Amino acid sequence: KLNVGVDTVQHGVEGLAYLLTESSKLMISETDFQDSIHVLGFSDELNKLLLQLYLDNRKEIRSILGELTPKLPSYHNLEWRLDVQLASRSLRQQIKPAVTIKLHLNQHEDQTAQVLQTDPSTLLHLIQQLEQALGEMKTNHCRRIVRNMK
Repeated sequence: KLNVGVDTVQHGVEGLAYLLTESSKLMISETDFQDSIHVLGFSDELNKLLLQLYLDNRKEIRSILGELTPKLPSYHNLEWRLDVQLASRSLRQQIKPAVTIKLHLNQHEDQTAQVLQTDPSTLLHLIQQLEQALGEMKTNHCRRIVRNMK
């Protein structure tokens, strides 16, 4: 009926779906949406129809996208133990420390436990990297990104 190829229709539908999902993710305003689609070169009537389609469906699209996000495990409890091997049969004077961590996680009302073991120097490096990541979250750039993700 449209006198166009199947690929053209498929790409058009995929492009429209991408435009609506990305706009809904970012919760862009009406003027920002109009500016975004104005660049595409559509007629004013079609731009108004796309804007109305976006405004009518953005809350529903956001709720569907929220349901599609993976449910990641959350922290419940942490147990740790420091083991030190002081000697062995072959080496009488050795110190070999190891930190054993048991991490309890909640996922969909199920509790799981992960056991991890590392040496103290690797654990210190991991702590430094996590502290650096937390410091990055305090920058204005990251705050702006997090605010736009909500």
